[in-house]
Amino acid sequence: MIQVGIIGGSGYTAGELLRLLVHHPQVQLNFVYSTTNAGVSIYKQHPDLIGEIDLKFTDTVNSNVDVLFLCLGHGRSKSFLETNTFSESTKIIDLGNDFRLHKDKKFLRRDFVYGLPELQKEKIVSATNIANPGCFATAIQLAILPLASAGRLKDTIHINATTGSTGAGVMPGGTTHFSWRDNNFSSYKVFTHQHLGEIEQSIEQLQVGFDAPLFFIPNRGNFSKGIYATLYTKYEGDENEAKELYTSFYSDAQFTMISDEEIHLKQVVNTNKCILHISKKNGMLIITSVIDNLIKGASGQAIHNMNLMFGLEEKMGLELKASAF
Repeated sequence: MIQVGIIGGSGYTAGELLRLLVHHPQVQLNFVYSTTNAGVSIYKQHPDLIGEIDLKFTDTVNSNVDVLFLCLGHGRSKSFLETNTFSESTKIIDLGNDFRLHKDKKFLRRDFVYGLPELQKEKIVSATNIANPGCFATAIQLAILPLASAGRLKDTIHINATTGSTGAGVMPGGTTHFSWRDNNFSSYKVFTHQHLGEIEQSIEQLQVGFDAPLFFIPNRGNFSKGIYATLYTKYEGDENEAKELYTSFYSDAQFTMISDEEIHLKQVVNTNKCILHISKKNGMLIITSVIDNLIKGASGQAIHNMNLMFGLEEKMGLELKASAF
């Protein structure tokens, strides 16, 4: 059994990670670290886990676990690893953004690999440290990578994507509490979102020299979970050719698939799936991408990476069905 430790166990990302890991057939939860909830039963913070887990949060760590998931929020993983030492055999999967860019991937004798399985599964299999992609970055990259791989990106990419309120984290804020979010809609970080860096990095990896801009408008939706992203860019081929390109690129992907019908969020919420829809109008290729921001965009993808790193079947612990009604 893989001994698992989780750092930062009280947030939404950790809650989903626990929900999935507690039934993973090859995992044993060793500890869940939370300084604010030490000694408290985990199910009291995550009430959906009542009857599923009898562990309590702890403020101490086991430095010899097989794999460590960091769910600390952006910018906090480096400082944690600077003050807490783990065995060289402990694999680390960071769900924050500290190590996603090439300039940040080497840290304290650890070398982090960008953990998007559809981009570089072979590197993940042999990795000991993973930088898990961002949620927006996951949905957007999966919509773009087949074009980049074939060298078919020629012009500006326009992106409009809306995320659920869980993407803002468990702590309430001015733009996340119910009375503000309900019956409301807004944009934020227009053209400047922090996930653009990792998206551009992956495009450059597949299509060297592509330098057209990505115009990304992120939106806050008045729903809890999911990301609905629509992208369009100029495309010289026809629609059927594009569909064949995407189908071929994802032929071996376990969780990413192409739909002939228009898609919606209920098809993916509470699953590790990404579903794409492709069409062409007025010379533009239009790609729609839907994921669950906390699963495919965070915790489920982290478990997928763990499965690859430990030589397990990719779908183990992740064979989840959506409820489309």
